[in-house]
This record gives sequence, C-alpha cells and structure tokens, in this order.
Amino acid sequence: MSSSTSPEAPATAAPAVKGGRYSVLPRLAGRSYIPLGLFARVPLAMLTIGVLTMVTHVSNSYAIGGFAAGSIGLGAAVGAPVVGYLADRLGQRRVLLVAAVVNFILVTAVVLLAHWLLPDNGAQLTDGATLVVLLTALVAGGTSPQVGPLSRVRWMAMSKQLPVKQRGPMVDTALSLEGTADEVTFVLGPALVGLLASLVAPWLPLILAAVLTVILVTLFALHPTAELVSASPAPNSVVGNAGYVTAEKPNWFLVAVPVAAMLCMGTFFGSAQTSLTAFTGVHGSVDQAGLMYAIMGASSALTALSVAYWPVKFSYAWRWVLASGLMAAGTMAFLVPASLGQMAWVLLLVGLPVGPTMVTIFSVGSVVAPPQWMGTVMTALASGIVAGTALGSALSGSLAQSVGYEAAFLVPIGAATTLFLLGLVAAVVLPRRLTSGN
Repeated sequence: MSSSTSPEAPATAAPAVKGGRYSVLPRLAGRSYIPLGLFARVPLAMLTIGVLTMVTHVSNSYAIGGFAAGSIGLGAAVGAPVVGYLADRLGQRRVLLVAAVVNFILVTAVVLLAHWLLPDNGAQLTDGATLVVLLTALVAGGTSPQVGPLSRVRWMAMSKQLPVKQRGPMVDTALSLEGTADEVTFVLGPALVGLLASLVAPWLPLILAAVLTVILVTLFALHPTAELVSASPAPNSVVGNAGYVTAEKPNWFLVAVPVAAMLCMGTFFGSAQTSLTAFTGVHGSVDQAGLMYAIMGASSALTALSVAYWPVKFSYAWRWVLASGLMAAGTMAFLVPASLGQMAWVLLLVGLPVGPTMVTIFSVGSVVAPPQWMGTVMTALASGIVAGTALGSALSGSLAQSVGYEAAFLVPIGAATTLFLLGLVAAVVLPRRLTSGN
C-alpha cells in the first residue's frame, strides 16, 4: 500500500499532525475518500423523501406516501444491522458491492410498480396493489448500502495509525466530519428531490438515486481504505473490524441508550419531512417539501462541523443534553408559521442543534461499542434513525391526512422532547469514562 502522499491510498504509518484538526484526515484516508464518502451517501438521503414525494403524487394520498416512506425506513432499520454484521464477518467490500446492485434493481422496481399499480384518485392501504408497492419499498430499504456507518468504522481503523494521544481527537474530528457529511446529504438529497420533482417529474429523483447508488457505492467499496477494515470470522474473534486486537463482550444496555436516541432522531426526521410535505401542500406544492427540508439540513451541517472544536472536558452526555434541549425548544416553533417564508426561518433555527446532537450520539456509540462489533453497532445506530424515520413518516402522514399539518407537527415536537429526556438518562447511567471527551 502506498504512502500517505498518495491521493488514493490511506497511510500505513503515523503521519505528523500539523495544521488544523481536519487537515490530517485526507493524509490518513487519501484525498478522494472524503468527497467519495460524502456523495456515496446522497442516494440514501434521496430515497425516503423521494418515495414520499412520488407516491404522494401518484396516489394523491399523504397517508399512502407516508407509509411508503415508512416502509423504506423500516426495511433499512432491519437491514442495516444485517449489513453491518455481514461487513464485520465478511469484510465491507464484498457486502457493499452486492448491496449496491440489488438496491439499484429494487428502487427501480418501486418506481415502476407505483406508476403501474397505484390509482390517481387515492389508494387504500388495504388494496393489494398498494401492499405490493409497500412491500417492494420495504425490501428496497433493507438493501440500502450503509456508507455512513461503515465509513465511521474505517476512520476508527485509520486512527490506529496515529500515536495513542492523537487517536481520541482524530476520532472526534472524523466523527464530526461524518456528521457534517450526513447533514450535507440531508441538504443535497432533499434539494435534488425537490428540484427534479418540480422541474421534471416526481419519479426522476428515485431513478437518479438508483443509478448513483450502483456507481458511487461501488467506488466506495473498492477504495483502498476498505483494506484496513479486517473481516472477523466469528463474533469473539481477537481481530476486530476496526483494527483492534482485544475481544470484548458488548454491554447491550449501554448500546441501547444511543440506539434509542437515534430512534427518536429518526422519528424527528421522518415526521418533519412528512409534516412539511403536508404544510407545503397547503401553502404551496408538495414538490417543494424537499427544498424546504434542505434549509434545516444546511444549518445543521454547519453546526455539526463545529463539534470537533468543542472543549474536551465538555462530556458527551452533557453535550447531548444541551444540544437536544435546544432542539426540543426550537421545534415548538413549528406550530407558528402560516407561510413558506415563515417556515423557512423556523427550519433554519431548528436545524442549528440537530447536527451536534447527532454527532454526539454517534460519539457515545463509538465508545460503548466493543471493537469487534463496531460495524454492527454503527449500523444499529443508523438503523435507529431509519426505523424512527419510518415511524415518524407513518404517524405524521396519518395525522396530516385525517386532521391536518398542525397535528402532524406534534410528532417531531414529541420526538425532540424524548431525545432530550434520553440525554438526561445518558448523563446519569453512562459511566464517566464513556461520556467524557478524553
């Protein structure tokens, strides 16, 4: 493997850390890795709101659209830990290559079946045709390549190339970058969906997502950093996925705390997307929901990047409490706007604490996860997000259809409040050594 000066190959020796915290990351991973890891997760960010927009348009039903988006999320929630487990056991490369091709086929099938089977005058959940579309969306979600969680595993493996004192700050910086990448894709994905659905057709974003998946995820799978992530033949193997050498039994109670938090985070995302779709349907057009949602993602991405510079003594648990508390307070403003312009300002405000909250919870997950289960735990955190997205989409879609968008916005408010309460639990139950930034 080539030295750290190569733009494509990760370093094999500990590089000298000079300049800003973020400057060492390209030297560890290669200059192509960061943009590739960013764009390879855009298709997944397009998938939920793309299905929501297309199915709502085709079926003329917020409820059907919400359940279709929820099916994508539920499938991903079940499939993500499976993908992570297989990556831990078999290696990331082969798992990602297979997932990319299968997901391309199934997302394309969702588009075709929705247009062939769903009527224009509003489908019923009990219709056989509707159930076929929902089932196909469920399986498509289950095959979603988990670029974000598996990229976090690669960074932890790369951190082992650094001196011990530099590993903690490097991991914090890498996870902040990954959180920002997630938030940027939450901007790019919905924005692409909104633009393409408005200017061309609601089906186009999903076809584009399928094509991008098979191209970009394949390139991510073939990147040299995949070689640093060892495949473990058994759960108790002494050589773990993230390059560690100790075998350790997981404390699943500690793991469950951040996973439950990610379930709330996903519920917030899914319900916010669906509620905004209903809101724009009243005050504009449902095709504008992606563009509106991207505003929240933009402010969230900026603040996520700042987490790498937060004081080391500011523990993960209390970061969680602060950021989620601000998030819960901000969501109350969802009930105020009566126009798209007013909602844009609210989304900008609400997004500010979202990025730091998500980065912090992933950080907690990285320190409670045993090394040889790192891929499984990281994808379990991601599956919490998508499971919550399914739940939030379904709940808000039903409320929007039966009561109105005002009732639908109660779901993201409740999710953010629960996330804050879980932060208080984390501050109490997680050991100090796991919640400190040291």
